[in-house]
Amino acid sequence: MKFIASTSALLKELQMIDGVVSNNTVLPILEDFLFEIENGKLTLFSTDLEISMSSGLDIETKEDGKIAIPAKMLLNILKTLPDQPLTFSVDMRNFGVELKSGNGKYRLSGENGDDFPKMPVADDIKDIKLSSSVLKNAITACLFAVGTDELRPAMTGVYFELGSQGITFVATDAHKLVRYKRKDTKASKATSFIIPRKALMLLNNALPSDDTQVVISYNASNAFFTFGHVSLICRLIDARYPDYTTVIPNDNPNKLTINRNDILNTLRRLIIFANKTTNQVTFKLSGSELHATARDIEFSNEGNETLACNYVGEDLEIAFNGKFLIEMLSSTTSDEVLFEFSAPSRAVLVSPTTQNESEDLLMLVMPIMVN
Repeated sequence: MKFIASTSALLKELQMIDGVVSNNTVLPILEDFLFEIENGKLTLFSTDLEISMSSGLDIETKEDGKIAIPAKMLLNILKTLPDQPLTFSVDMRNFGVELKSGNGKYRLSGENGDDFPKMPVADDIKDIKLSSSVLKNAITACLFAVGTDELRPAMTGVYFELGSQGITFVATDAHKLVRYKRKDTKASKATSFIIPRKALMLLNNALPSDDTQVVISYNASNAFFTFGHVSLICRLIDARYPDYTTVIPNDNPNKLTINRNDILNTLRRLIIFANKTTNQVTFKLSGSELHATARDIEFSNEGNETLACNYVGEDLEIAFNGKFLIEMLSSTTSDEVLFEFSAPSRAVLVSPTTQNESEDLLMLVMPIMVN
């Protein structure tokens, strides 16, 4: 089997699907890319058995066939080559691969493409269509709040809730929560599923920022994301998502409106002086001023800043993990943000003051005990 591909075009596609490749000592073939040629089209595959990803590009060839090629070695070769045609010659008897560039020749050992795990088949599926920019916004808004505790598997992914009113994306790690609603995409039948964090990170990196249509198909066990010549398939997290609506407080009489960049930069400075275990930053709210403090008693470090703000409510002192607030404020682009408080021990709501009429972003953070 022989074919010719552009080094830069091939590298771009392989780097996109490389994040799926795992170091697997039980199944060494999972450390390979599968190259499959059919009707003059090259399709590239990678999988870790939980997530599978494919891409493709046009090549020069007169043959069909498949070969598994070591991912790390091939990427290292392509990264060092200038943009030029690269000829692949595959000996289908021993699966040896020869690469020929303008002034070099390289040999490496491949594996039988027939031994590469088969991609999950999309059967008994339902689907919805979503703009890639909308999906990218939703993933960016939620990823930072996804949990990492494997003992709570449901929280290690983003919850997709589809219905006739729209689609809701939810992420939480029990300390912070994000709920992002879209009213411009609706499903004919209500359903829900949980997509793993790793799959969404790979998807976010691969999604274009324009309005390319993404088809999201799903069944009882897998979700399929397809756009352009790219496809990502992932196994759904088989767990029940917690009822997130019960932790969102309804009665929040104390409201703080403040410039997002001002408070974000203040937090970035104060976190330097905070205790490295708790990252505690304390807010004191009174009148039209926010007084923020961070200190580390052990090392006698302390930082204080006072910010002008628009505050309506009773005088209040409340403390947060400053890193959580920085993550939240960094995930939105609104000029101003609204904090809604009820009591120093209850969850605080954070939301951008200006939002697209089709979207609704709400973030929640649990306070910590004031030390």
